[in-house]
Amino acid sequence: GVHMGLLVWMERVDMNPALQPMIPIIYWLIMSVGLTLFTRQKMKTTYERPVQMLAEATSKVAGGDFSVYVPPIHTPDKTDYLDVMINDFNHMVEELGSIETLKTDFFSNVSHEIKTPIAVIQNAATLLRSDNLSPEERREYVETINSASRRLSSLITNILKLSKLEKQVIVPEMSVYDLPAQLTDCALQFENVWEEKDIEFEADLEEDALINADPSLMELLWTNLISNALKFTEPGGTVSLSLKKENGFAIVEVSDTGCGMDEETLSHIFDKFYQGDSSHATEGNGLGLALVWRIAQLMDAELSVKSSLDSGSVFTVRIAEIKK
Repeated sequence: GVHMGLLVWMERVDMNPALQPMIPIIYWLIMSVGLTLFTRQKMKTTYERPVQMLAEATSKVAGGDFSVYVPPIHTPDKTDYLDVMINDFNHMVEELGSIETLKTDFFSNVSHEIKTPIAVIQNAATLLRSDNLSPEERREYVETINSASRRLSSLITNILKLSKLEKQVIVPEMSVYDLPAQLTDCALQFENVWEEKDIEFEADLEEDALINADPSLMELLWTNLISNALKFTEPGGTVSLSLKKENGFAIVEVSDTGCGMDEETLSHIFDKFYQGDSSHATEGNGLGLALVWRIAQLMDAELSVKSSLDSGSVFTVRIAEIKK
């Protein structure tokens, strides 16, 4: 339309015939330059600048800065593939920052956990040097050293086992065995714990449930769940262990009447470096449930948890049952 208007104008205007062919050429030359500049500017604002921002942000993340945020190009109703990539990048950086924070907290916690039993051992060993100790005092200090040593050994063992499981160094040795018997043995390991804390321990186990799994790894899973339930249950509370068979599966539940967990804690409960109790009022290093999660994955078992603050928690393990 503009071109036709230009031709009509040229016919009506008294113009040198030699210049008439030049007018359309100049017009289209201007249009071409304008379109090129417009396209170039559009490409720069739409793609080049966001890609440059993304590259700069990536460089910062590579340098350890996880506070980076790249704003999307368009509003949510006009999102394109580049916006999707930017949103995924922001989410990735957020997760990396969260993991880095958890790692820092974890190593701080582990340092604390290691220093505490070592200090206890050193103090008790120093007191044992005294020549004026009664036999009862000497036995008390020896038991203190044994207790602190077991705690330190448990911490180191969990770290090593989790590392091996993550690197798939441990190859499961599968066998078919009686699950109720294993659960009973695992529970009895903590009899002195629930008696000392005046916790009521309830067990309801169906008989003749066979599973195909690695007994040693599954024992670690059960003992961690039971220990966790007892640890967070106050004196006078209740911890329950149940096993039922349903539709070809053995379903084990470990429940407690402890402090429970809020939504934030639940979302991180199986993270390797997470401790829901930031006050460290209870012993722990954030490794037990991470081990449980990894073992459940290796055994093709389904692991879930239900909990609410001040209402206790229920951990459920669902694993295939082997028919006789």
